[in-house]
Amino acid sequence: MTIRVLLADDQTLVRAAFAMLVESAPDMEVVGQAGTGRAAVDLARSERADLIVMDIRMPDLDGIEATRLLAEDEDLAGVKVLMLTTYDTDEHVVEALRAGASGFLVKDTKPGELLEAIRTVAAGESLLSPGPTSRLIARVLRAPAEVALPEALAGQLSERECQVLALVARGLNNSEIAEALGLSPLTAKTHVSRIMGKLGVRDRAQLVIVAYESGLVRPGVEGSA
Repeated sequence: MTIRVLLADDQTLVRAAFAMLVESAPDMEVVGQAGTGRAAVDLARSERADLIVMDIRMPDLDGIEATRLLAEDEDLAGVKVLMLTTYDTDEHVVEALRAGASGFLVKDTKPGELLEAIRTVAAGESLLSPGPTSRLIARVLRAPAEVALPEALAGQLSERECQVLALVARGLNNSEIAEALGLSPLTAKTHVSRIMGKLGVRDRAQLVIVAYESGLVRPGVEGSA
């Protein structure tokens, strides 16, 4: 199946470079390009894109607000957002994840990594890896949002599910979670899916936010759960 990609960036040369890269992949096609967040939302509706590579900073409507509008539109429920940012400096990344983005990449990522990221997010996974991602999320979430999640976690998740959620928040994929907990990859995947259903979130990116905001995982503390 061909992945229909929409590119949203206010820099024309950046969009052109990304378009050439995406079009070089046999399983992808560029269905539109937008220079503002507002144009990205409009094109997502008209072109039925599967995924938007979205710059976090744009005029008229930034990437965060554009992502929030996409997430609130039931007709665009299947559209994924892969956010672009500058390396480890943009503290709006967590707000983008809260708004509904499925992950983010730094702008100087390697071409092959961008294509793999598009495939990963289009397949329903989130792009959250250890390292800069985890550190950035941890730093921004030092002041949790005002939501009563600790009690909700205690009432909804089993001890094993809390362990799995903590590892998701640390950036581990299903295979790594399985290895860490002595499970099969299929069992780990089932746990993750069940947790998302119980907590009412749509992807792993949202699980990371829940884990930090609930206090299950604490900024700068390895292995907390």
